[in-house]
Amino acid sequence: MTLAHRIIPCLDTDGSRVVKGVNFAGLRDAGDPVALAARYNAEGADELVLLDIAASRDRRPTFLDTIRSVAAELSIPLTAGGGIRSLEDARSVILAGADKVTVNTAAVAHPELISELSREFGAQAVVLAIDAKFLHDHWDVMVRGGRESANREALAWAQQGVALGAGEILLTSVDRDGTQLGFDVPLTAAISRAVSVPVIASGGAKLPEHFAHIFSEGAADAALAASIFHDNVQSIRELKKFLAAKKIEVRLPC
Repeated sequence: MTLAHRIIPCLDTDGSRVVKGVNFAGLRDAGDPVALAARYNAEGADELVLLDIAASRDRRPTFLDTIRSVAAELSIPLTAGGGIRSLEDARSVILAGADKVTVNTAAVAHPELISELSREFGAQAVVLAIDAKFLHDHWDVMVRGGRESANREALAWAQQGVALGAGEILLTSVDRDGTQLGFDVPLTAAISRAVSVPVIASGGAKLPEHFAHIFSEGAADAALAASIFHDNVQSIRELKKFLAAKKIEVRLPC
């Protein structure tokens, strides 16, 4: 039996408001996270990702309040992260209502964090976020909101992360982020072939065809998008109908 492909809206927040930019820059206000979460839950989203992209310590209490408020609106799984540097940070996020935690910069600096989280919460609750940018002949891992190179090759890092205990990869193309030019199919396909866990494709979505392409050609298990949903460019319900008509397995909303 083929598992249904998932459609996942993403709420990038500054702690309390949803923001969105292009290539990780030029952020603008995109709405209230609680209202958007309720809307996506009703529209048939399969999961929701909530990220604190500011991720500074003074915003952590605000972000935990946002997680609690968003979780109260959902009947679907919630992944939350941004600035998670320790087991204690992750525990706070889980206790606030998240089903999964996502780690990025701190995991690159301290890979053992992935194993600690996996032992504590189970691999299914640990999502390794990888922001990748094409550089010469490979994809380079970017950290600190896509601003700095980690001098690490993305495929090798994905494999190491899974070996350490990550149960899922959230893969964002820095080159495609916010461009609405379509997902990075070569990047997603390469990572999907390299690991044994589900891969969520992120960055560049606009048209229904972009989603069909990343599922059929990019071998993604799930596709994540933000601005096209926030700005009503694309309806989750209609997107799923389109994919189902293309014989792509999705869970249709009631």
